[in-house]
Formats: sequence, structure tokens, C-alpha cells
Amino acid sequence: MHLFCVTLIYLIRRPCSMVSLLLSRLQWANQKYEKFLQRRFPRFYILYHTFMTGFRLLLKDAKEVRVIKTKMITGKVQFHELSYREMEKLRQFRRDMIKAIPLVLISIPPFANYLVFVLMYLFPRQLLIRHFWTPQQQVEFQGIYHACRAQKYASILKGLMKAVPDINDRQLQSKLLDLCNKVQSGTHPHVLEIQSVRSLFSGLPLGLKRLSVDHMRLLCSLFFLTSHLPAFFISRRLNSHALELLQLDRSLSRLGVNQLNEPELRQACYLRGVNSAKLSTNECQRWLHQWIQLSSKLKESEASLLLHSMVLLSSNYPKPLCR
Repeated sequence: MHLFCVTLIYLIRRPCSMVSLLLSRLQWANQKYEKFLQRRFPRFYILYHTFMTGFRLLLKDAKEVRVIKTKMITGKVQFHELSYREMEKLRQFRRDMIKAIPLVLISIPPFANYLVFVLMYLFPRQLLIRHFWTPQQQVEFQGIYHACRAQKYASILKGLMKAVPDINDRQLQSKLLDLCNKVQSGTHPHVLEIQSVRSLFSGLPLGLKRLSVDHMRLLCSLFFLTSHLPAFFISRRLNSHALELLQLDRSLSRLGVNQLNEPELRQACYLRGVNSAKLSTNECQRWLHQWIQLSSKLKESEASLLLHSMVLLSSNYPKPLCR
């Protein structure tokens, strides 16, 4: 009993050293375990290492988001005053959490976590967020998602063509028709050609509130949004995503495209409609410069043009510009 009391007093007096010792022993045990897995079960080790790395990245993102949210709540900064990286962090973290919540709910019942692990192994693209993908899976899954999105590009262009007869101004009618024909023929348009028809996208016939329900459902694919909602909700969600993208563009314009590192550059291009995995770094930079050149001139009332530009500017890139 006396020995127990002496030991307890020693631990109380030296909490920091004991915690450090405990953490170091746990780290040593974890390293030994990882080496054992890597040697005896290499395939399982890849999954284990990816999961642990992803979990650490997710915790890091959560801490950063909490700091950003705290600054906004306390009034130190408004959303439009955030840096580009802070805005992008909030946007991506929100999407990650929306995808992760159903999996968390499934795992709540007793022993359901075993089922969750099986589902995560069988359906990583559908169930896991990007933190828990291997580098190879990130490239593969982004390619799959982009292919699904790109399938709608032709239909969106046809929707623009259908609006041509409803344009009263003959000059604007001719410009939009010429622009759509060039994109459909496989030519990459110039930013000035898209800007020349911007007035058509703030009211009739191509303003966001003037689009048909079918056309808005097609635009949902650009942001991977569900289209099985009433027209009112689809319109609001599209407008919300378009304005958020416009705020991101303005912040990126202040930062400068050349300040992005390669992963940030590729993610920025992918978000705006391009499969950046198929492009070189220089091609990504050139395309993003074109995008910022366009979006920097747009008003919030022209959000519809920003959405359609994801198709107009990305369908044929990096083919030569039309003359």
C-alpha cells in the first residue's frame, strides 16, 4: 500500500514526463505494428496506412475550419474577405461532411462498424471522402466523376442553341449561334466571344431564373448535385453554388493563379469543369488564367453565364483557340 501511494504521488508530481513517456511508447508500438503489417499483409497495410493518413488530414482540416469559423463568428472577417485557401477549405470540408454523415449514421448501431468497413472496402468511391483515397484512386475517381459530368456538356450546348430563336437582338442571336457552333465543332472559344453574349444570361432568355427545369437539371451535373428536386430548390442551389464560385474566383484573382501549388491548381481547374489529370501544369495555368479573365468581369446577376462557361471553356480544351 505504501509503495502504491509513493508511485501515485510520483505520477501526480510528474504528469508531463509520464504523458510524454506514454506517448512515445504508443508511437513505438504503432511503428512496430505498421512494420508487421507491411511485411506480412502488404495489401491490408496500404488500406491501413491510407486510412490513418486520411484520418490525420481530416482532423487537421477540422481544426483549420474551426479557426476560420471562429474568425467569422466573432466578426473579425466576413466571408468575402477570406483568403482563397480559406474559402476553398470551407467549401471542400462542407462537401466532405455531407458525404461522410450517412456513413457515420450507419455505423452507430452496435457491431455495425464491421459492416461499414466492408462497405468502405467494396465501394470506396461512393462512400469514402477524398482523405481516405489512395493517390491512384484520387486520379481514377476524379476521371470517373468528370466523365459523368462531361456526358451532359453536349445536351447543355443543345439547350443554348434552342434559346437562339427567343433572342430579339439579331446581333446577339448571331453571336450566340456562332459561339455554340464553334464549340460543337470541337474548337476552343476565346474569352471575348463568351463575354460578348453576357447580357443574354442576366435576364431573358438564359438568366438562371428563366431557364427551363430540364436545362437546370442538366446544369446540376456540373457540381454533382442531385437533380431530383423541385424546380425552385434546383434554381436556388445552382445560384448558391454559382455565387460561391464567383467569390472564389474573386479571391483567387487577388491571390494570383501563379501562387497556387500544383495540387491546388489542378483542384481549381477540376472544380470549374476541366479534367486536370489530363493536362500539364502549364496547360492548367493557361486555362485558369482564361477562366479568371472571364469571371472577373461578371456580375452576380450573370451567374448563369458562369455556369455555362464551365461547358463553353472546358469542352475542347486544350485545342487551339478559334479565330
